[in-house]
This record gives sequence, structure tokens and C-alpha cells, in this order.
Amino acid sequence: MAQQNPSDLYKWLILSISILKGVIIGVIMMVFVLTYYVITGFPKVETEEIIAETTDPTVMLDSNFVDLWTAPSDRRLGRLDKKDQELIKYGKELIAHTADYLGPNGTVMSISNGLNCQNCHLQGGTQPWGNNYFAVQSNYPKLRARSGMVEDQVKRVNDCLERSLNGRGLEPDSHEMQAMLAYLKWLGSDVPPKQTPKGTGIFKLKGLNRPTDPIAGELVYQQKCSSCHQPDGEGVMGPNGRSFTYPPLWGKNSYNNGAGLFRISNFAGWVKLNMPLGTTYEHPQLTDEEAWDVAAYVNSRPRPEKDTSNDWPDITAKPFDHPFGPYADPFTEEQHKYGPYKPIKEWKEKNKTPETSK
Repeated sequence: MAQQNPSDLYKWLILSISILKGVIIGVIMMVFVLTYYVITGFPKVETEEIIAETTDPTVMLDSNFVDLWTAPSDRRLGRLDKKDQELIKYGKELIAHTADYLGPNGTVMSISNGLNCQNCHLQGGTQPWGNNYFAVQSNYPKLRARSGMVEDQVKRVNDCLERSLNGRGLEPDSHEMQAMLAYLKWLGSDVPPKQTPKGTGIFKLKGLNRPTDPIAGELVYQQKCSSCHQPDGEGVMGPNGRSFTYPPLWGKNSYNNGAGLFRISNFAGWVKLNMPLGTTYEHPQLTDEEAWDVAAYVNSRPRPEKDTSNDWPDITAKPFDHPFGPYADPFTEEQHKYGPYKPIKEWKEKNKTPETSK
């Protein structure tokens, strides 16, 4: 076995000591630098914001469509008590598949027309600008001009059942009502009181300088809506025979004339950012005019009627497109329903009183 040369061993030892010395000095310097920046603050790195460019004229680069509120994650739901989790999940199921439980052939009771709540409140009431529920918990109870009363969440849910689902309300202490309330509370759990997050409800679409046109709207409907909702507007029943795959937009199984979507401005804003199927608020498929006109067409078709005579006890508070008189202004029911709306809005603004501006 060959013996190692003492001079080589000495050189190796000197080299090892030098390397170790360098490592120790480097560590000391790193600790010194980190300590310095902890005390004085780290330097700011300038970043350049990158904005996506698009040549698509239908993509609206607008603050109304940026940083919108979103629903709490399912991961957070898992942190709740199991009993609360189950109640919230049942409430979500009732919103998504209302007819399976509460429709004409519902497994729990028969109190509605076969529509699901999420036919109007998309993705279980979580879709931005899809008539979502984000602000319900934070804003109710509140005074609503339509009833002239302070309404709570129970009244809000039952209004939808009685109007959009053309049915009957639930008992406040029923398991189904409590589940829906738990779900609404969960969706709004991060919203500060009396706040309405961006992207809540229905988008306010810019008005036309003319009346809405149901005849033009029929053409839009036949071209872009009838493949799902059918030429007769009565939708497609699902294979289970309990709920619709594509909901009816008019006829005996649709929303009645007391529903929020019976106002053309509401329907136009809703359809603009959500329909036809596949539309998102980032990528609308209808022009503003098409949205207004198809809304006029759909709401010109026959549907169930509700007694709305007790709605809007203060007639000065009626919306510009509420289609039933009497009114405080001189305009007809026809103009209130189909427009042009600008003269009505201008009259209301000019004749506004301290009471009506509240």
C-alpha cells in the first residue's frame, strides 16, 4: 500500500482551511447584510404591469369587470362544524336543483313551477354579474320600495319562490328555508355590513336612444337562443322529469309578471353578460342592442300573472321600466315597459323630492 507524501498532506490541509475560512466569511457577510435590511427595510423592486391587449371589440376593458368578488372556497367550508357544513351544502343543493326538491314532482314538497333558483342566480348564486347572492347577508334586513316594508332574508327567499318560480313560500322555520339562509350567509360571510361588492347582482346596461324592439328581439332569439330554450320558448325538460335542462322563458312554467326579470332593464343586463350558453362577462356575445331587444321580445310573450297591485305603495319610487301603473309621471305603461326610457329618467330627476331621493 503506497504511503501519502507528507508535503501533499500539508497542501491539502492548507487548502481545506482556506476553503473553510472563505465559507465562514461568506456566512458572516450574509448574516450582516440580512440584518441590515431587516433593520432598514428591503429595497423595492420596480415591476412593470403587463396589460393584455385584445383586438376583440366585445371584450370590455372596464373597471366593472376587474377584481370582482368571488365566493368563499370549499376548503374554508371544511373548517366549519360538520352540522353547519351539511346545512350549507343542502342549501346550495336546493338553490341549484330546486325543482328536484320543491317542484311539481319534488321529493320534499310541491310548491314551485319546475325552475331552479340557479336558472336566474347562475352557478348557485356565485357567478359575478350573474344575479349572485353576495350582498344578501350584508344588506338584509332592509327597507324595499317594492313592498314598502323592511324585509328580511326569509322574505327575500320567498319572494323568489312566489315570483320567479311562480309558487308558494316556505315556512320560516322549515329545514329547507334554514338551509337556504345558511347558504346565503356563507356566501356573504366576508362582506362588510351594508356593503355591496363589485360584480354583485345584475349589470346596469347602458340604455338605448330608442324604444326596445320586440320584433328585432325575436330575430335575435331565433338565431341565438332558440336552440336551447326552443322556438316556442318553453325549454327542455330534463331526463328525470322533475327539472328543466334548459328553462322555459315564457309560458305556464316560466317566471310570472311580478318577477325581477320581467323588468326589461334587468333581463337585458342579465342576458348581455351571461347568454347565450358559454358567455362570460369577459367575453359577451350579444351587442347592447341585441340584449335590449331580446329582453323586450321575451318579456312580450305570455306568462303567468301575479297580483302586483300591492307592489310599490309609493308610486314615486317605481323604477323607470316598471310596466304597471299608476305612475307619478305622465308616461304610459307602454313606454315604461319598452322605452324610450331616457325621457322618463329625466322627468324623475327633474321632479325628484327629498322623499323620492331617499
